[in-house]
Amino acid sequence: MAAPILRITMPKSKIPQKVVEELNRQFNQELAAAHSYLTLSVWCDVRNLKGFGKYFVKQAGEERGHAERIIKHLTDRGITPEVTALPAPKQDFKTLLEVALQAQSQEHANTIGIHAAYDAALAAKDFPAQVLLHWFINEQVEEEDWSAEMVERVQAATCAGSASDLDRHIERYLEEEVREVPESD
Repeated sequence: MAAPILRITMPKSKIPQKVVEELNRQFNQELAAAHSYLTLSVWCDVRNLKGFGKYFVKQAGEERGHAERIIKHLTDRGITPEVTALPAPKQDFKTLLEVALQAQSQEHANTIGIHAAYDAALAAKDFPAQVLLHWFINEQVEEEDWSAEMVERVQAATCAGSASDLDRHIERYLEEEVREVPESD
């Protein structure tokens, strides 16, 4: 006699459909941002701006990590995330300032997307999604801060020597905190 086949099915989701749609959209937006940061990195590397190139590779990894955070949330709640085609990122920049402005624009778009997902979770009273998105909201404060600082620093680097110095130290500059905030217990 054959052993019975054990069928394991994922439980039906308790996530409201609008929240699922917003989390899927944001998941794909995070992947698109990662893709775009790789493009910014290549642009910099080709122009011997190795510091900026390295920093953008790191940012690409962070964006992939953000997407993975959303994947985990959805799959933990019985939803299979929908991966969509990634749009081709902008690649034709004339200056480092255009590159920095593109990074700033991406971060602002991510903030808008996260706020839209949070609005959907709030309206649906989806408390687990709200908790997830609180982390993203806080993260975007930091992301918008460093991207604004990068634009300001690139604008201030008006000669080849200052641009070279900025490239050499960009990662340290953007990660230095003026004020350390103690972790809350």
